[in-house]
Amino acid sequence: MFRRLGLINSRVLLIDTDSQAHATLVTTGRNNYGAKDSLYTVLTAERGDAPQLLLDLVQPSTWDPDLHVLPASAMLETAERELFGSAGAPYRLADPLSQISGQYSAIVIDTRPSFSLLTEAALISSTDAIIPVEPRYLETVGLMSVIKKINDIRDGWRHPNLQVSGILVTKMDARIRGHHHLLEQLRQHPTLGKMVIGVIPANEAVSYAHVNHQSIFAYAPQSAASKAYAKLVAALVQQMAKERA
Repeated sequence: MFRRLGLINSRVLLIDTDSQAHATLVTTGRNNYGAKDSLYTVLTAERGDAPQLLLDLVQPSTWDPDLHVLPASAMLETAERELFGSAGAPYRLADPLSQISGQYSAIVIDTRPSFSLLTEAALISSTDAIIPVEPRYLETVGLMSVIKKINDIRDGWRHPNLQVSGILVTKMDARIRGHHHLLEQLRQHPTLGKMVIGVIPANEAVSYAHVNHQSIFAYAPQSAASKAYAKLVAALVQQMAKERA
């Protein structure tokens, strides 16, 4: 998408902060990164060494030559225990990122679905948070508390640039009446309804793309999920272009 806009720098960095490393696996074909070649290495390094280490440990993706990946590993669970309570721990990602961010058009940080030290570090490193949610009751009912938590992190760490920029509904199954009901409820909510930025239909092509370590755009470009994600990405990229103009 960045190439289509004619940007000189079309590179995107994906940072996986979830110890399950699912984003790492589907974009690199590997999930055996460890203490010396993953995000763990950057988080536990001497602060002065962290920016160069980050660049050195970035991996090529199987999706696109312009997508680079800073992989996760199971060692991130250990990192949270090691860093807990240490001074400046939540900035262990933000500080090195601030020094290398100019080398990429966009940086995407994937987090675990629950709040933790690494989730907090990811948010402090970010300007925009997108909340993915499936159209299920227990997921949608907690959205306001999730938004409040993100805003609390923004205010508590004095990071005014952080904002919740949207809610992304995923795995929407048009055959399930309950999904339509919950989506309608979400859209009618006075606050949350204005924040819905996209609806991604349930589509087996996404799972098959993951198995093949390909993006949905390459694996099944005409699938419903591919078209929905393309529309979402185009809107996000256009918004970024406007903000930088």
